Formats: sequence, structure tokens, C-alpha cells
Amino acid sequence: MNTHDEDITSRRPEVLVADIGSTITKLSAFAGLKSSDASDCKQGPSFLGQGMALTTSSEGDVGVGLESARRDLETRFSLRTSGVPLMVASSAAGGLRMTVHGLTRDMTLRAANEASLGAGAIVTFATAGRISCRDLETIRRIDPNLVLLAGGVDYGERDVVVANALQLATLGGSCPVIFAGNKAVIEDVQCIFTSAHVPIFSVDNVYPRIDKLNVEPVRELIQEVFSSHIVTAPGMQKLKATVVGRVAPTPGAVMCATELLAQALGDVMTVDVGGATTDVHSVTEGSPQYRQLSVAPEPRCKRSVEGDLGVYLNASGIVTAAKADLPDIDDLTPIPDSPRRREMSADLTRWAVDISVWRHAGELRASYGTLGRSDIVEGRDLTAIQYVIGTGGALTRLENGREILESIRTDPKNRKLLPPKDAKVLVDRHYIMSAAGVLSQHYPRQALALLLDSVALAIPR
Repeated sequence: MNTHDEDITSRRPEVLVADIGSTITKLSAFAGLKSSDASDCKQGPSFLGQGMALTTSSEGDVGVGLESARRDLETRFSLRTSGVPLMVASSAAGGLRMTVHGLTRDMTLRAANEASLGAGAIVTFATAGRISCRDLETIRRIDPNLVLLAGGVDYGERDVVVANALQLATLGGSCPVIFAGNKAVIEDVQCIFTSAHVPIFSVDNVYPRIDKLNVEPVRELIQEVFSSHIVTAPGMQKLKATVVGRVAPTPGAVMCATELLAQALGDVMTVDVGGATTDVHSVTEGSPQYRQLSVAPEPRCKRSVEGDLGVYLNASGIVTAAKADLPDIDDLTPIPDSPRRREMSADLTRWAVDISVWRHAGELRASYGTLGRSDIVEGRDLTAIQYVIGTGGALTRLENGREILESIRTDPKNRKLLPPKDAKVLVDRHYIMSAAGVLSQHYPRQALALLLDSVALAIPR
């Protein structure tokens, strides 16, 4: 595998991938993607380098920051990027804001949440049962980019689902609605929103049976709607005209990269610590010993987003959640540029990792019935995880990112279903997980090869 520090005869990349984040914009350059053999070290895919700049949402055009990242890439790595195809992921301007509406909190609402988060959305409001007038006011105030309506197993409850569609249709506007509920009422729901001139998309039920989650179809549709109907940051609409393929939500791209790695490595968990949020992605079926104790089905691929845990924009949320003495955060910068600031960022990152992984993990709970006490599993079982991967600026650029991941807080009571201590810790050295997730739209084998190289593992043959 070629990397940017090797002798590369061609200084013109084949593809550029931009990741426009809340605080930092990255532009990564790749070559060798069109090789027929992605495992060929001489002709296979190579990472040529990465340029970085501050995201310029506040200046009214994210394209300004992207051009700064391009100049940084060209200067530091002697690359010529004019005319090179560009692919983009974005989480600028808060990412994809969604509201989610289901029938019951433990079933369809939970399934809809799983699908939304897995696609890279941030669920800003959720309801279970009939949507009230107060709920409608909350949705108006949030002004979401996308609304997901679910509810009812197939051929089950109809009335509440239709009533919720009628309520949401009164909001009007151009915000798209995705329906992923009882397929017996698809035509009714489509008619309601079409009559109100609201864009409506339908997909297979996210919870077709009480024992089955079906998150993949709605997850894919959310990302398609994000790309074609959503402008997530100022200047993005103009940028989209120059982009190859769809603009992907950055967390969705990281999930795609995590799934790619899981195909090669087995059960994987990725921790992505950013300036605004900390996301945890896991691909696992859990341990056989706990599977039979689970009270509700879990998706194989799951993402949780912690909007209060960001090492820059939401550093105060980490301080609040940690309930511990942390250094003064008033002097934080997006890119720590002194020993003191790096130490401060490392402290915040350690807490963000611990809290987010604990929130992502499920636990054993005691249940009492006619046969006495028994244990049940609630939530995500991470005990079968074989690899823990760190990405995001904090874990990939701080000197002790690996150490932070190796010392995730354990549970002295052994009730939390955390990754085992012998899980192998890897770091996304080139900081390209989101870029590789975007590349996988067109180059899945090459994207996997680039990922394995970034985490310093051999390419499977």
C-alpha cells in the first residue's frame, strides 16, 4: 500500500474526498482506485495526503474553507488538484436534523431511531402514540430537515398511523417526510401528504413484525433524501453542482466504513470523537450467551450520537456529564496548538470516550417473575467486539489516542455489556474513515484496502 510519505511518481490524484465537519474541513487525496486488484501494493489504491482548514459555515459559505483545505493539500504534498473529481461528506451546520414519530416507544419508535441514527441523522425530537398539538408546535420550532413517520407492524394498527400523518401534513412546507410503517396504509399516507403538497417517500416497514427490525431500507433512503433534498450548510447547494455522487452525511459515511471493516475483521466498534459530538458505531450480533436473554431485537449495525459530548463546541457538555474537575475550557481551540491545550483536549476526549461507550452499551438487569429472579439483557451487547477503532480529530491527532481507547472504564459490578478487555485497539492513522465510507459508493474493495492500511493491518488476500 502506498502512502503519502512514499515516492509517488504521479502528483495528480484520481479522486478528492472532502469531509466538511462542524469545526474542521478535511480534503483527502487518493490514487490507484481504478486498479483491477485492490490488494496489489504497487498498483492498488493509495492515500496521497490530507489538507485541513477551519469550516466556514459562519462566514456564509463552506466552500471557502474547502478551498483553504485544497491549498493546504496542494502545498504540503505537492499535488495538482485542478479538475480532479470531488466527492463530499458533510456534518456542517449540525448535520441532518430529524424528528421521528412511531406508535409505541419500545417498538416502532425505537426502530425508527435506530434507522435514523445509523444513516447519520441527529434525532432532535421523537414522539410515541398520537401526535398532539403541542408536539406539532415543537416540530415547527425545531424546523427539521427530514421527518420520519413509522408505526404499526404490517397489517396491524392503522388508525393512529393515519391520524399522525394527518397531523404532520398540517405543517406543510417543503420538509420531506419518509413513511416506514404499516404497509397496509401506505396509499392513505401518500395521499395525505401529496394533497398537502409535502414531499413524501415510502419504504419498507422498519418494524414489520414484533420480532424483527428492518432498518437497512429506511437508512439507505434517508441518505438519498439527505443528498438530493437537503442543504445542510451555507454554500453547500453551490458545491453540490461540482460533486460526483451524492453528498453523504459524515456519520453515515463512518458507519459504512465500520461495516466494511467488519466484513474483513469480524465484530467492530468505532468511536468517533469530534468537536461537536461523539458518535459510537458498532457492528455485532452480540455474544450467544446473552442473545437469548435479550428482551428486544437489536440491529446488527447501530450508531449512537452524543450531542452533548464534543471536545470543542460542546466541551461544556462533557464537563457537565463527567461531574468531575476538568481544566478550564475557555481557552479551547479547534486544533490544539500548545502542550496545555493538547492536555486539555486529551482530558476531554478521555471522558467523551468513556461516557459515550457506556451510553452505547446495554446491560444486564434483574427481572422478577413467577419463577423468581432472572437476568435479562436491555440494549446493546458489545461483549463480542473484537476490534475497537478510534477516529475523529481527537483520537487520531492526539499522541495518546490509542491509550485512551485501551483504558475505557470498566464496570466493577460486571453488569454493563462493554467490549472485552482483550479487544484489539486500532487507530485511523490517516483520519480517512469518513472519506473511505464515501469512496465505498463507487470503490468498495479499494475503500476497504485503504481502511486496513490506515489502521495498520494487512490486506486480506
